[in-house]
Amino acid sequence: MKKINAIVLMAFLALLSSCRQGQKENVSNVISLKSGDTEQMIIEKASRVVPSKRQYEWQKDEFIAFLHFGVNTFNGVEWGNGKESPTDFNPSSLDARQWVKVMKSGGMKLAMITAKHHDGFCLWPSRYTEHSVKNSPWKNGKGDVVKELSEACKEGGLKLGIYLSPADLHEIEAETGRYGNGSKPRRVTIPSDYKERGVKNTFEYDSLTDYDVYFMNQLYELLTEYGPVHEVWFDGANPKPGTGQTYNYTAWYDMIRKLRPEANIAIKGPDVRWCGNEAGRTRKTEWSIIPFVNGERGSSMPDDLGSRKKLLNDKVTSLRWSPAETNTSIRHGWFYRDEQQYVKTKEEILDVWFKSVGGNSVFLLNLTPDKRGLIPDKDAAVMKQVGDYIAASFRTNLCKSKKELLASASPEQHPASHAFDGNPDTYWLADKTPADLVINFDSPQRFNCLVMQEAIHKKGQRIEKFAFDVWNGNKWEKVFEGTTVGYKKIKRFPQIKAQKVRVRILESRNKPSLSFVGLYKSVEIIAAPVISRKKSGEIVINCSSDQAEIHYTLDGSEPTMKSPRYKKPMSQKGKANVKAVSFVDGGATASDVVEERYDIPKTKWKVLNALAQKGFGAEKLIDGDFRTIWHSPWDKGKQSIPQQVAVDLGEELKLKGFTYVPRTDGKITGVCKKYSFMTSLDGKKWKTQVSKAEFGNIKHNPMKQEVFFKKSTRARYIKFVAHKEVTGKKFISGAELGVITE
Repeated sequence: MKKINAIVLMAFLALLSSCRQGQKENVSNVISLKSGDTEQMIIEKASRVVPSKRQYEWQKDEFIAFLHFGVNTFNGVEWGNGKESPTDFNPSSLDARQWVKVMKSGGMKLAMITAKHHDGFCLWPSRYTEHSVKNSPWKNGKGDVVKELSEACKEGGLKLGIYLSPADLHEIEAETGRYGNGSKPRRVTIPSDYKERGVKNTFEYDSLTDYDVYFMNQLYELLTEYGPVHEVWFDGANPKPGTGQTYNYTAWYDMIRKLRPEANIAIKGPDVRWCGNEAGRTRKTEWSIIPFVNGERGSSMPDDLGSRKKLLNDKVTSLRWSPAETNTSIRHGWFYRDEQQYVKTKEEILDVWFKSVGGNSVFLLNLTPDKRGLIPDKDAAVMKQVGDYIAASFRTNLCKSKKELLASASPEQHPASHAFDGNPDTYWLADKTPADLVINFDSPQRFNCLVMQEAIHKKGQRIEKFAFDVWNGNKWEKVFEGTTVGYKKIKRFPQIKAQKVRVRILESRNKPSLSFVGLYKSVEIIAAPVISRKKSGEIVINCSSDQAEIHYTLDGSEPTMKSPRYKKPMSQKGKANVKAVSFVDGGATASDVVEERYDIPKTKWKVLNALAQKGFGAEKLIDGDFRTIWHSPWDKGKQSIPQQVAVDLGEELKLKGFTYVPRTDGKITGVCKKYSFMTSLDGKKWKTQVSKAEFGNIKHNPMKQEVFFKKSTRARYIKFVAHKEVTGKKFISGAELGVITE
């Protein structure tokens, strides 16, 4: 009898344990969907998708650096052609420690170097190609940029990331190049020269082409010879598609996982998703749980990637944690060109920082070492300002001085106090939605910034809508509403003084969690001036900050309070190098200095001929206003390529190049990819200056394009011919067309 009772007791305990385990949520990095799953089941599954350990550690880096450096730096181009000589690369005073110092001053945590860009030139002395630093005059061929950076990162406490371009123009253009050579896939050991090198840690893979072998040999070098690597970045761009070359991503990923399990594989990889543009634009609602169809993620460009509507699509087979990385460059361009190249202001960089780091993304900002091999002084100064601002703005969390908390019901082990204890592994878990969290302070506080974080590594990303309110003494007043939170939500607003505030979770996919809530009085930013020039030649300067005084110079010198004060548009007939700054409090506080360089005004210019959609005439291409655009006909039956615009400059000029500004409204339809440019003295006989060239990377980096001729020429007439649009459409658009005179 006792024996039977013991058996029954053991069975009961086992059942009880099973029930308790059943109450524990089964979280995973990937969760499959089944054909019979209901809408409720799918949303519940989405609430249990969490980041892997490597993804979570990457997310905590928040602000990281790209370093675009190579032969393009010395040739002043965005995309090389693969035919460059290694002798082009010759920095005079390269110092990777200076790079690290600049990155750390901005608060960055990882440095990612373009070890090989699309041109195929390698910044390390690779055994598998002659197209590398070993054949450059820099350090007599004994230099290694990747090594110097890895050592500087180790000293400075930064992580190392590697960008290795899958596309390789040098291998495409070389007579015996391996890219697209039609080789048959075969079984190969990596590294392929393991016997000669005496390497014991090898990998065998089926179905590797000649280029796969070459690429993986180089990847092996980078992953085994430079210490820990925390991100590997595979670009999806290819300046010369159509070779038939395919990539064995499965083998690439497998080798990375085994050699560097700490490394996130980004963009063309399973761990990190591209934000969808190179301008630093972010989504209002950024989900890290993304629907996959048969293992494929789909495009990263749409505004909606992870809403309920997207998850409930019948074709979706799994839900995966796929976080976004937001990238842009500190300059207009990914590589250093010259000191006339536009450098973004502190305000512009911080705007992207708040929207990306504070919008459930990681901010990857590109820095551009110059021909010396140093990050330019102007860029370094901006980074220092950015870092100082962030440190000062988030030094004091006012919530640490709270008097009491009132919160919706939560399990005993997850009280509201866990959102304020500074431990990311603890969190407040509300029993249901909607849920409220009320914070009372000892005394009224001034603040203008709210920070919230979900416990993504424990409970995933669940919050779909929230609100923030303040108590005015009689009632609650809503300050704003938001959608997703995820890893981090940072919301700025005009400064408020209040003693009691409230966070309301309005909608959530499951029981909502918050691991952190903070209120801050961030440093106020004075808006920098905005400089523009009309077709008439008048220079106009505006500033959105109230009470700001604008002071300027026209000769490129630094403006001060003693410089002329801007009061009304200024007539300027010739070239102008305009710098302006905003001051408040009698000059005690200043904005960033902004600069615009202008060539001759377009006062005398006239459009001779161009087809246009009604309301989008070609005169808008020369009106000096970036907000207006020319657009060729898009109506059905009227679309055609090529399209051309001919302009009478009104006088004979000596030209050394031209400029094209794509539309600036965030859309890319109509943006020109392939073009020709011609000049004429009489409008009848035309001389081709540039024939069917491409604006490199303009689709994802739609900035002002500057094209220089091989030699200067005299002309009164110009003709811009667009042969190809970036998305394959049969129409063309543009914001401004200009010339570069001597």
